[in-house]
Amino acid sequence: MPWKEICVEDQRVRFIADWLSGGYGKSRLCARYGISRPTGDKWIERYRVEGLTGLRDRSRAPHGHPTAVPEWCCEEIIATKWRFPDFGPKKVMDWLRRAAPQSSWPADSTAGEILRKAGLVRPRSYRRHVAAYSEPFVACQSPNMNWSADFKGDFVLGNTQRCYPLTISDNYSRYLLACRALTRTHFGAVEPWFEWVFREYGLPEAIRTDNGSPFASLAVGGLTRLSMWWIQLGIRPERIKPGRPSQNGRHERMHRSLSDGVTPIQLTPLTQQQQFDRWRQMYNWERSHEGLGRRVPGDVHCRSSRSYPTRLSPIEYDQGTIVRQVRHNGEFKWKGERIYLTEVLAHEPVGLSQLTDDRWEIRYSFHLLGYLDDRTKTVLKPTDWHGKQ
Repeated sequence: MPWKEICVEDQRVRFIADWLSGGYGKSRLCARYGISRPTGDKWIERYRVEGLTGLRDRSRAPHGHPTAVPEWCCEEIIATKWRFPDFGPKKVMDWLRRAAPQSSWPADSTAGEILRKAGLVRPRSYRRHVAAYSEPFVACQSPNMNWSADFKGDFVLGNTQRCYPLTISDNYSRYLLACRALTRTHFGAVEPWFEWVFREYGLPEAIRTDNGSPFASLAVGGLTRLSMWWIQLGIRPERIKPGRPSQNGRHERMHRSLSDGVTPIQLTPLTQQQQFDRWRQMYNWERSHEGLGRRVPGDVHCRSSRSYPTRLSPIEYDQGTIVRQVRHNGEFKWKGERIYLTEVLAHEPVGLSQLTDDRWEIRYSFHLLGYLDDRTKTVLKPTDWHGKQ
C-alpha cells in the first residue's frame, strides 16, 4: 500500500485538532509535530482569530515597493516604444531623458524588463558567423603585394535589373583594376573577371575582402570555391574583421568616390558598364592622390612579376606534415574515424601538423582551416580575429 502524502496545511489542522482535544500538553504536542513552542503558539493564535482559514500559508510579498517604477513611467516607456518600434531600451530611455530631463527615469535594464513584460521585445536571433581570419595581413609596400575586392552595394537599373558593381583595386597604387556591372554575385559570375584581371595584370600576394559571398562562407577557414581557387594560385585570401571597414580603408575610400562620380544610373548593364569604364579611366589616369605624392595611380602601378599560370600546380606540404585526402562528402579519415571538414575541399589534400599531444593544426596549402581536437575528434575554428594592420 503506498504512503499517503500529507501537506503542511493538513499537519496544522491535525495539530489544532489534537490541541482542542485536551489530551496533550502544549510542549508535548509541539514536540510530537517537530515544531518549536513559539511556532505552536502562532498557529493556535491564528486559529482563534481566523479559524481554519488562518492555517493557510500567507503571501510573502512585501507590503510596499519603495523602488517600484511608477505606473505613469511605465506607460511613457511603452508609448515611446510604440512610437519608435526600431528603438531598443537604451534608445527609448535616451529619447525620454532628452524629452523630459526633469523626470526621474529608471535604468536601461529596468526599461528593458518593462518592455519585455509588455511583449514589445523581440527575441534576439543568433546566426552562425564566418570563422575568424587569424593570419597576419600581407604588408602593402609595393604594387601587387595586396589587392582588395568587394561589391559596391547594389542598385536597380532603368530596366529594373539589379546591378552589383564588382571592384578590384591594388592597395599600394590605388589603381582600379576592374569595375564590372554584374547582375549576379555567385562564383560563376565573378570568376571570369578575376581571371581576366589575373591575365591582364598578373597575380598579387594577397586579396583582402569582407566576409560576404562569394569571398567567404561558414565552412572551415571561411573557404569558398573562389578563395580555394586563389589559394591554388598562391594568393592569400585575407578577410577583414566584421564591422571594421577601416581594415580595407583605401578600397572603401575609392567606393565613396565611385558613388559620387558615377551618376545618373543607366538603363542597362551595358550602358552602366560604359559609364564605369569612363570613370575608371579618369580615376586611374587623371585623378591624383595625396597619398601617392600627387601622382595618379597609373603612374605608380605596374604589372605583377607573377604571371597567371597555364595550369594549376598540385598542392604540396612540408616534410613532416601528415596529408589526408578529403572525400567527396567533406570527410577525411583520421585514426580509424571519419572527421567532417567541408565539401568545398572535396578530393583535395589537407595537411595536419601537431601542436600539442591532443591538438593538430589543419591547413589547406598555406591557409589555416582550424584545429583538430584529438580527444573529441572535432574541428575547432579560429576565434581570434587579426587586428588592425
